[in-house]
Amino acid sequence: MRSSIFIDLFSLRLPGLLPTARAVVLLIAFVLSTSAIAQSDTGTKTLRVAYIEFPPITYQTNDGEPAGSFIELTRKVAAEAGYEPDFIYLPLSRTYLYLSNGGIDVWPGVTEVPHLVDDVLESWVSPFSAQLSAWYREDTPALDHFDQLQGKQVIVIGGYTYGGLLPWLEQNAGIRVTEAPNHRSAVDMLKRKRGDYLLDYRQPVKEILTEPSDRVIRESEVRSRNAAWLFSLANPRAALLREEFDDAYLRLVEKGEVPPVREITGGYVIPGFPEGLR
Repeated sequence: MRSSIFIDLFSLRLPGLLPTARAVVLLIAFVLSTSAIAQSDTGTKTLRVAYIEFPPITYQTNDGEPAGSFIELTRKVAAEAGYEPDFIYLPLSRTYLYLSNGGIDVWPGVTEVPHLVDDVLESWVSPFSAQLSAWYREDTPALDHFDQLQGKQVIVIGGYTYGGLLPWLEQNAGIRVTEAPNHRSAVDMLKRKRGDYLLDYRQPVKEILTEPSDRVIRESEVRSRNAAWLFSLANPRAALLREEFDDAYLRLVEKGEVPPVREITGGYVIPGFPEGLR
């Protein structure tokens, strides 16, 4: 097949071009044609997949490689759907921007992100839930109502928006917000009493609570959200991609290779949580 294309291309006549220029044009056309054939032969298409630092769910290894449970799940589902994922490591704000402008095709993230409401399609399947917690020292009262944050110092993780909660916290005159660069630093700040509560997700914090002094740390659930694949609406194939991913996930469930399909619910929200952010 490739030889016939080669002959067809070089039998073309391009008037007005010098022999050298014509040869260059034909060579470029030949390379593009063979590349298209190679993609067609393998049946694999590339999908640009953003991922953020959210260990152990998604993160970058010391070697610069994507890793984490959601990364491996994305690899499986993408392969089943006929795609080769091209993972791109981004800060969260850049992920939102690229979903908006089409710089990426999909993000394995969470549902109901206010910044993305008009920019993405969420997968129907949700492989797991992500829980936001308030972490505190054993000598501090548990957080039973969100109003307890009034008059307190709250530690947050730099780059996280907490589904729109961060701006609300920063605009609340009764709450003092301080930022930590990462999960480990945030826990250490909490232990040193540089904050009363730490708002952070359960999975990353559980992963790092390994030091003996970490035993003083306690947890109160604040909000649970659903993990999902978010497809950029800037990609004209967004609806088709979502359908292909959902179908691929269901096939993998039947094979027993991925977690069963979850019933998606509204999840838990602590009493007093800002009404407009639920």
